[in-house]
Amino acid sequence: MSAPGQPHIPVLLEEVVAALAPREGDVIVDATLGAGGYTRRLLDAGATVHAFDRDPDAIAAVENNPGKWPELASNPPRLVLHPRRFSEMVEGLGERGIDKVDGVVMDIGVSSMQLDQAERGFAFGADGPLDMRMSQDGPSAADFLNGADEAEIADVLYLYGEERQSRRVARAIVAARPLATTGDLARVVRKALGYNPAYKGNAAQKDPAIRSFQAVRIHVNGELDELEAALGGAETLLREGGRLAVVTFHSLEDRKVKRFLRDAGSAARATSRHLPQTATAPAPFTQVSKGIRPGEAELEANPRSRSATLRSAVRTDAPPRMPDGAPGRRNAA
Repeated sequence: MSAPGQPHIPVLLEEVVAALAPREGDVIVDATLGAGGYTRRLLDAGATVHAFDRDPDAIAAVENNPGKWPELASNPPRLVLHPRRFSEMVEGLGERGIDKVDGVVMDIGVSSMQLDQAERGFAFGADGPLDMRMSQDGPSAADFLNGADEAEIADVLYLYGEERQSRRVARAIVAARPLATTGDLARVVRKALGYNPAYKGNAAQKDPAIRSFQAVRIHVNGELDELEAALGGAETLLREGGRLAVVTFHSLEDRKVKRFLRDAGSAARATSRHLPQTATAPAPFTQVSKGIRPGEAELEANPRSRSATLRSAVRTDAPPRMPDGAPGRRNAA
């Protein structure tokens, strides 16, 4: 992510590249192509990259700029585009005859390009249609907010936005319907929570509308379910010694990644103090890192990196816990 109006700056780029340790001939999945910052560095290191993105604009931006991406036309191509969800990595690569890779990188959440295009409806800095769809198809944010009942909206705001006053905000949204623009939603949320952005005393506070926008976006795009499925897909695809690197931007995502790697890095899964002790299965990941945050230089150059966290791990030779890479509850320690 990058500052508004500036070129996209990939977050924690050097740290991600160090975690993946790309080598010539490696096959690496960039699960979230975006503007291609990670992909460019991986290609420059000699890797072949399979890049996924469900946003047709991201795919088109690469396809329409062959001068920047000559690897699309190399023989064989070293850049292969997959215009599909990253939860479908296993299926997408399988269609290309690939069942194992050397690395997977994911940059979770909304991209700078999406945030900075008012017509995409992800942010309220400039008024735009209440859309928020990454894939540009299916029900929009407006469809959800204008059609769901108050209880469902409140649950979404609480679960995905951690909005403590979710019921009050949901009640205000229902009373104000129909909502058509990002400005409509922001005004309703602020009024419900007694927040006036023009009041000087609020200058140091985060706009509370951010929480509701995050919640609705996550719900509309099924982002946490997508993330869980993608993590399972990476566990299935990575060969022994393969590396996983995941960058997140808010606590819900980071907790899910942290929990996944904690469980996947534990050799004591599927045991209980209420059952006889049995031999434990080998852990599918090792060298699980702690969360890595941007340094001061990066924060100064790219303020949007402030909330980013990188977690990484290395695949062992243990079989995947869910061989098909499908989402679902895994046996946890």
